[in-house]
Amino acid sequence: MRDLASPALTFAPELLLAAQTVRVAFFDIDGVFTDGGLYLSDQGETLKRFHILDGLGIKLLQRAGITPVVITGRDSLPLRVRLASLGITHVHYGTEDKAPAAERSLQELGRSWSEAAAIGDDWPDLPVLTRCAFPVAPAQAHAEVRARVRYVTRARGGEGAVRELCDLLLVAGGHYAGLLESYR
Repeated sequence: MRDLASPALTFAPELLLAAQTVRVAFFDIDGVFTDGGLYLSDQGETLKRFHILDGLGIKLLQRAGITPVVITGRDSLPLRVRLASLGITHVHYGTEDKAPAAERSLQELGRSWSEAAAIGDDWPDLPVLTRCAFPVAPAQAHAEVRARVRYVTRARGGEGAVRELCDLLLVAGGHYAGLLESYR
């Protein structure tokens, strides 16, 4: 049995080097936090399914001093409830033009694109992905997105892709082992 002081998770050294300066992480929702499907109730209400591993990943990022920022083209009560439960306070809902929203968040946080990571799955995410220092896509992202990022997660959106990025950033920043040890 492996001791908690010796993490099992590893990433390529070049990825860790590229991600070590990240202090803010931009997240899309549909296809990243969710599987990209839209579930509609009989009343036409949009329902979303979120993966619990992703939620802890976000909370661990916050504990490590990395600010999560959500920029999404959609808005719904289930989404607002989930993001509030995770303590994510930097959110842009109903935003189709994502780069200006990201720029505003960076200015508010006193950060730059060189300190930013982003994860997105489709063309509307490209303006943020192509500006940040560490662009990431979930496994099922559109081919044009996967071709323009530094890292493609093994996990699909809605199935742990967010957590995989969070873990990578935590390892790169030197926080992962200490956070893991706190669960001993």
